Amino acid sequence: MTTTSILSERQKDELHKAILDYLSASGFNQAFLALKTESENDDFMPDPKQKYAGLLEKKWTSVIRLQKKIMELETKTTQMQEELNNAPTRKPTSSVDWIPRAPERHSLVGHRSPITRVVFHPIYQVLGSASEDTTIKIWDYESGEYERTLKGHTKAVQDIAFDSKGNHLVSCSADLTIKVWDTNNDYKCIRTLYGHDHSVSSVAVIPTTDIIVSASRDKTIKLWEMSSGYCVKTLVGHLEWVRAVSPSEDGRLLVSCSNDQTARVWDVQKGDTKMEFRGHEHVVECAIFLPVASYPFVWEWLELNVKSSKDQAVPGQYIITGSRDKTIKLWDTASGQLLSTLVGHDNWVRESKLKIVLTN
Repeated sequence: MTTTSILSERQKDELHKAILDYLSASGFNQAFLALKTESENDDFMPDPKQKYAGLLEKKWTSVIRLQKKIMELETKTTQMQEELNNAPTRKPTSSVDWIPRAPERHSLVGHRSPITRVVFHPIYQVLGSASEDTTIKIWDYESGEYERTLKGHTKAVQDIAFDSKGNHLVSCSADLTIKVWDTNNDYKCIRTLYGHDHSVSSVAVIPTTDIIVSASRDKTIKLWEMSSGYCVKTLVGHLEWVRAVSPSEDGRLLVSCSNDQTARVWDVQKGDTKMEFRGHEHVVECAIFLPVASYPFVWEWLELNVKSSKDQAVPGQYIITGSRDKTIKLWDTASGQLLSTLVGHDNWVRESKLKIVLTN
């Protein structure tokens, strides 16, 4: 019975060649010849200089090391859980305790100019960083090791984002372009999208689709079909530079923010503005939808008498905006009502700080 492989064709080919190298090095000549024929690698010749040389043994020892680490971590987790269960409870202390403190786990060094964005792969222990040095770097955040540099943009890379499955990385730049990189093919650039008339400041992939959304200093938001590279929709409404754009969890809505001191929620299908939010006194740097899982905490925080149900917990119900006016605002997207203003930052609120607030 044939089963569906989870490996891509390229991964299968690499695995076959690694096994062939191992069989040849171990003297299993009959097995080597049989696999060579059945895997259609008739031209394969063992070579100690090839990247496949010794690869199977390296992978095997890596799996053993990882398995040992996992067992150690499981033991530590069990011990820590027991300690937590037996620990006395106490009220939260100062908000200063929320801020991460040194020493850091790793310090990743390599960019030659300021870093504009850092994102985590949704599945693997991979981290991507974008920089004004025109490059994107890929790192293993568990080991802290540098993996590769993606080159192609000619000006500062403003933003990067993985799709929900981690198969593609999208990037945008001050060079007016958006690029799509194939994570399963050594991060090869498979498409470059042209259409914005000014610096592209933000990019994202709408969940469960192949639609890319981008925001630009040309005051527009564009939707692109990743497979073809075509721009399928242009959203117009902001009066100034659109700083950021982000989709809702179900992909029905977008939220954007701008130098015009407003945020907007858009209907993806219709391409029109559902609600405009005014209240900030300076540039709105960031705007995101609150995840549905956070709604009960919002209701409790605001002392709202709302019963949790599927009907009432709809993706895209609340947004949070951060501004150069040093405040964070929570809004109801259906009514446009400002629900709360958080004051405490001493300078601009940008997306990284906004996410720390949301995490806590």
